[in-house]
Amino acid sequence: MAVPVQVEPTDLTPGPPAVKPVAGRSLWRIAWSRLRRDKVALASVAFVILVVLIAIFAPVLTSIVGVNPDEPNYGLLDPNTALPAGSFGGVSSHHPFGVEPLSGRDVFARVVYGARISLLVASLATLLSVVLGTVMGLISGYVGGWIGGLIARLMDLLLAFPLLLFAIAIVAVIPDSALGLNGNTLRLLILVFIIGFFSWPYIGRIVRGQVLSLKEKDFVAAARGTGAGSIRIMVNELLPNLVAPILVYSTLLIPTNILFEAALSYLGVGVKPPTSSWGDMLSTAAGGLFRVDPTFMVVPGVAIFLTVLAFNLLGDALRDAFDPRGGG
Repeated sequence: MAVPVQVEPTDLTPGPPAVKPVAGRSLWRIAWSRLRRDKVALASVAFVILVVLIAIFAPVLTSIVGVNPDEPNYGLLDPNTALPAGSFGGVSSHHPFGVEPLSGRDVFARVVYGARISLLVASLATLLSVVLGTVMGLISGYVGGWIGGLIARLMDLLLAFPLLLFAIAIVAVIPDSALGLNGNTLRLLILVFIIGFFSWPYIGRIVRGQVLSLKEKDFVAAARGTGAGSIRIMVNELLPNLVAPILVYSTLLIPTNILFEAALSYLGVGVKPPTSSWGDMLSTAAGGLFRVDPTFMVVPGVAIFLTVLAFNLLGDALRDAFDPRGGG
């Protein structure tokens, strides 16, 4: 009778397949992967970058076309009506968006240079709001007590303030020169301060709410147990966890500030002519000129609309991308 041969297992016997470790992804990598799949967000980013480049290279663009935003050209106007000669507001190869009535200044050049004013005021005002709101929100949420309560009441007071009326009153009474500045430089500084200072409570409330939740987490308690002071905890532990909501809200605040600057210029308390501003162009067109020159109102109006829409869509996309409950 044959005895069965037993085969001992050797090192060559295949074992279970190796399992590759799953690499963890940070919130920023998850957000970026979501943004890359969002075509609307990518289109918004592209348009925002385009507007920023137009504002930066405005002198180059106008020199290529051969136009000047502040130079009047009465030869392009009908001498009897002072309206642009030709159809569609004087549109031609040399003046692609036509010219202004009464002055003959090129609309394309003024819209391009107007992007500088809108983006500059909105960006600097947003930066001021973010800095003040983040600092005040951190202190109010983490320190608490009477200091936190006082800052919270200050936020409520500023949010109830009639900002538009205050801005009109302040800008209307400022002198021609102050602090070593004069003219439109001084006006721009005042606009940035007013818009930025009275907008910080919005982001301050968001930061305060986040801090009230984060300061009860274990990592904050651990840092406090190692002897870290309040400033160190706020800067090293809390602030990195606030970057995402601050970034999202900043993106949504920029278009609001663009509209606010345009509203002030529309009411005549923005930059002084002949410096180009989208709001000032709309104000002049609304005075009756749009009935005879539609491009004079349509072009700056479309520029404001598309820019604000792009920033709002980008802000919404960033909010969805950083949402921890969203799909990865």
